[in-house]
Amino acid sequence: MPKRIAFLASDAPVAQTARAALIGRYGNVAPRDAEVIVALGGDGYMLRTLHSTQHLDVPVYGMNRGTIGFLMNEYAETNLLERLEAAEEEIINPLSMTAMDQAGQIHRALAINEVSLLRAGPQAARLKISVDGRLRLAELVCDGALVATPAGSTAYNYSAHGPILPIGSDVLALTAIAAFRPRRWRGALLPKTAKVRFDVVDADKRPVMADADSTSIPDIDWVEIQSEPTIRHRILFDPGHGLEERLISEQFT
Repeated sequence: MPKRIAFLASDAPVAQTARAALIGRYGNVAPRDAEVIVALGGDGYMLRTLHSTQHLDVPVYGMNRGTIGFLMNEYAETNLLERLEAAEEEIINPLSMTAMDQAGQIHRALAINEVSLLRAGPQAARLKISVDGRLRLAELVCDGALVATPAGSTAYNYSAHGPILPIGSDVLALTAIAAFRPRRWRGALLPKTAKVRFDVVDADKRPVMADADSTSIPDIDWVEIQSEPTIRHRILFDPGHGLEERLISEQFT
């Protein structure tokens, strides 16, 4: 049962205090030498930890020491080894974003939750949407649009009235943000293998920014988004409290 654990924490004092207490009880190793990484913070810190350790192929077990903890387990100093031993693993593939700005520069980023396009000026954005090379919507006038993974479907996507997606459903949610035309268009469900392209219309007059898990690119000309199956994020949850249960519970609150 003894495990080599790497304890990582956000800068929040409550997270740093928890890290010190856990290291005193269980010891600590560098992430590259760990059998499991324990992340202390909120969902934002969990996302940063998953991004920064994705090359290690080490499971990450989060404990909530932040304000939001959908991806986190409850915090406790005792019985951690037993909890890690019993934890259930979820595998998540991120989205890859390729974007070109108005200067012709290409930007790439990964997103575990969603890739979103947002208007960056006083006027609504005008977007063209293509799926797998086929034009599907010639004009979407809106505050923005996003593509969300099942793991991210309860985050910004849900706030924008997008659907909650069960883990393992192999679909992506394409959701409009405050659509003006087509009026009240909510979006679409797409297969996980789909490649989605947004082209910005009148980009000079109606600037748009793209955001992939807080990696922001201003003045976008076009964006392509697709699932990245070669990258596997391994997340650990206490039994009965995994992502599938949380996604179901969220729909009855």
